[in-house]
Amino acid sequence: MRPSLILLITTVLLSACAQQNRLDAFGQGPKAPRGTAEIEDTVDGLIVGHRLMSSGQYELAIRAYLRAANEQGFNVDVLSALGSANLKLGRLNQAEKLLRNAIEKDERFVPAWNNLGVVLMELDRAGEARQVFKTAFALDSGQSADIRENLRVAIARTEDSATNDQNNYNFSLVRRGSSTYELLSTP
Repeated sequence: MRPSLILLITTVLLSACAQQNRLDAFGQGPKAPRGTAEIEDTVDGLIVGHRLMSSGQYELAIRAYLRAANEQGFNVDVLSALGSANLKLGRLNQAEKLLRNAIEKDERFVPAWNNLGVVLMELDRAGEARQVFKTAFALDSGQSADIRENLRVAIARTEDSATNDQNNYNFSLVRRGSSTYELLSTP
């Protein structure tokens, strides 16, 4: 065979192969073979993420929530869910940031307030957590037993903290002069 004919055949074959990988004018790839089932609806990433959270698969839940963010945007539900997953993984600073962003999107979203309170408790910021739980409790109208319990624990911890702060001082009586005494305290 002549070299020009071989070159022509090779070019035609290569262009035929290249045609299969191209997208059409609408950004669609090649059509699936006949008889292939079409996927019309996908499961919401939030639903998948919630199921994964229930089964303790927090890393996979984050992936599902990020997929939901890709589909829906970073709305209050997605941000709160991502914050909750990060809380479960012990990523407290990330969780706090995500939950605060969720509250900025919707300041009446009770789950974000509650979970932010949990994060703050884990960060030993019980006073701030107490205020956050009060907000969650008020927004929820006292309906949730979990929020009520969280608020109770935060109140108890802040009161214990105040009592312990008073009790952590060592007092000593020091004589100053012949009849004067001074009470000294050291933390």
